[in-house]
Amino acid sequence: MNRLSLSDRAKILHCLVEGNSMRATSRLCDVSINTVTKLLLDVGTACAIYQNEVLRNLQCKRVQCDEIWSFCGTKERNVDPANKGKVGYGDVYTWTAIDSDSKLCVSFLVGRRDIEHANIFVDDLAARLANRIHLSTDGNRMYVDAVANSFAEIDYGMLVKHYSHEGQKLTSDVRYSPSKFVKSEKRRIAGDPEFGDISTSYVERQNLTMRMGMRRFTRLTNAFSKKMYNLECAVALHFMFYNFGRIHKTLRVTPAMEAGIAQHVWTLEEIAALAD
Repeated sequence: MNRLSLSDRAKILHCLVEGNSMRATSRLCDVSINTVTKLLLDVGTACAIYQNEVLRNLQCKRVQCDEIWSFCGTKERNVDPANKGKVGYGDVYTWTAIDSDSKLCVSFLVGRRDIEHANIFVDDLAARLANRIHLSTDGNRMYVDAVANSFAEIDYGMLVKHYSHEGQKLTSDVRYSPSKFVKSEKRRIAGDPEFGDISTSYVERQNLTMRMGMRRFTRLTNAFSKKMYNLECAVALHFMFYNFGRIHKTLRVTPAMEAGIAQHVWTLEEIAALAD
């Protein structure tokens, strides 16, 4: 059986993590689309397993959480009635948690935006932390019960943003523009959060990094995920590269090195070799 060399596999991964689509990657690297797909699934699965094992007992102090929207197969309004509400059809949200200090993505989950996945995500986050943390989220009320169920002790603050839709018509120039920002409100939910640290700026910036680094997150294209598992593998690969393989511009090291769980910058060859 023919097998790509490690350098060739790294070249394919490099294209993927820099925001190229699957077919663009196959053209750039002169390989079959099936080869690209299989490599994504193999390496993505290995990345998910590796991070699940390594991202434990983390010494984080301040964590921010958010969700980012995407979809699988078709937009939510076009989902077949037989598949309505099923995970992997229509709207899909990726839940993310980022350490404000090391910029490490501590936990991520691909699923629905419902209380079930909120509980799974927050429970996973709590299991990875070694100390009491200061947690910040947006106004999503599903976090409140999930945090109460998963954390015995926590300083939790919520940043609620208010927008105005007054006088806004759904025309082509505003359909994909944000509503007018009115004000933000910081609320204490649990413990004794420091109001100056209640923020979602870092995790929202991470949302932009995801949209720039994964073609399937780019809006208004046909590069969206057709299968849920492919999306999960792409997200796992993205965060493996983000956490271990790319130097953060502000930190001058990778987030994993800043967090003390890696001693060097991982190469894409090392990431590709995880699948072996």
